[in-house]
Amino acid sequence: MDYVFEHRADILDGFLVTIRLTVVAGLASMVIGTLLAVFRVGPIPPLRFLGTTYVTLVRNTPLTLIFVFTTFGLPRMGIRLEFVTFATIALTVYTSAFVCEAVRSGVGSVASGEVEAARAIGLRFGQTMRFVVLPQALRAVVAPLGGVFNALLKNTSVAVAFSVVEANSMLRRLQNANGAATWPLLITTALGYVLLAAILFGIVRLVERRLAVAR
Repeated sequence: MDYVFEHRADILDGFLVTIRLTVVAGLASMVIGTLLAVFRVGPIPPLRFLGTTYVTLVRNTPLTLIFVFTTFGLPRMGIRLEFVTFATIALTVYTSAFVCEAVRSGVGSVASGEVEAARAIGLRFGQTMRFVVLPQALRAVVAPLGGVFNALLKNTSVAVAFSVVEANSMLRRLQNANGAATWPLLITTALGYVLLAAILFGIVRLVERRLAVAR
């Protein structure tokens, strides 16, 4: 544990990168996933096809392959960014598909009578989604979205294979430097992920309670 304590700053830096990946990719996935959900339930066939195709392809593609495409494919197309940025793009692309399905299930839970009433007073599809459907749908799927973001938190560890120094990558570096400290490092890293997951769970519960009071 002395070795772990000596390198506490490096370990903390690794977890800060993990948090950064989770937060940025989570927010971007929320926006893109919600937009895809609107496409999938919308009245325009090409957009429905686009949303359905995206979700089907991405959900059935391993995250590692998406990382390979963003990290090695995009530079071949002339797009050169930092590895952390490539990792954020990969995580966003992958997570957006799952956010889309969670939000779409929430849209399905909204009473059809409310949608018909919105149309009866002259609201267009976009206005109906913005003011009537999405607020209720997002309230209904707070818990499922929490599960999606918890999976995102754990998926950040895939970035270790693509030169991103997040928590799991730092663990391996320190293990290679001192094999005798393997178990303390493993325990410390595991506890770090558990702590982050607990914080995420607490935020989800807090949001659920606030929305319950609002209703």
